[in-house]
Amino acid sequence: MAYEVIIPAAGQGKRMGAGKNKLLLELNDVPVLIHTLRVFEQDPQCEGMILAISPEDEESFRKLLERYNIQKVSSLVYGGKERQHSVYNGLMAASTDDVILVHDGARPFIDIKFIHELVEVAKDDGAAVVAVPVKDTIKRVQHNEVVETVDRSSLWAIQTPQAFRISILKEAHKRAQEADFLGTDEASLVERLPYPVKIVEGSYDNIKLTTKEDLYFAEAILRKTKGEK
Repeated sequence: MAYEVIIPAAGQGKRMGAGKNKLLLELNDVPVLIHTLRVFEQDPQCEGMILAISPEDEESFRKLLERYNIQKVSSLVYGGKERQHSVYNGLMAASTDDVILVHDGARPFIDIKFIHELVEVAKDDGAAVVAVPVKDTIKRVQHNEVVETVDRSSLWAIQTPQAFRISILKEAHKRAQEADFLGTDEASLVERLPYPVKIVEGSYDNIKLTTKEDLYFAEAILRKTKGEK
């Protein structure tokens, strides 16, 4: 089933400490952004990618798209102050009237099979996110002191992509703007409607590259992926 995807790519990645947009960092001599875009470029069901970028990165990104022959980027829009604003700008550029995905540019290891499952669930149920069960013991802490140990049996670590009927996501953004609400992800906006959000169990390899340490894990995942082919 066809879909479009919004990819926020305007962040400066300060926690990475790279001195530039972290999506321009290279894994195996290929920029992180290109690794991510190639997943959707190679998916026949993807009808278009909308990149939310910062103006200072536009020239670099356009050169990368040309160099790596990325054809499915349908729009480049400028990002806003927060990720939520960038996604909204991308949403306004979307042409689909059906399912829209939002995916972090810094998650280059999403598998197409999970994308397809998300799209199908969003088509049927309206909203779905990919996630994995929490493995670590979680404790609630106040003032550097443990308050309680949280039952992790119902805890999931939420990833992207997140998939929605576009009408639902537009309504969620509208309500958030009216309430001056800033969410941590698109699902948190949809939950406020309120609207149920389904879970699709994904992979622990679908990491987001946030700090320098994550690059070591990314290299390991690339080596593992090559070994599986």
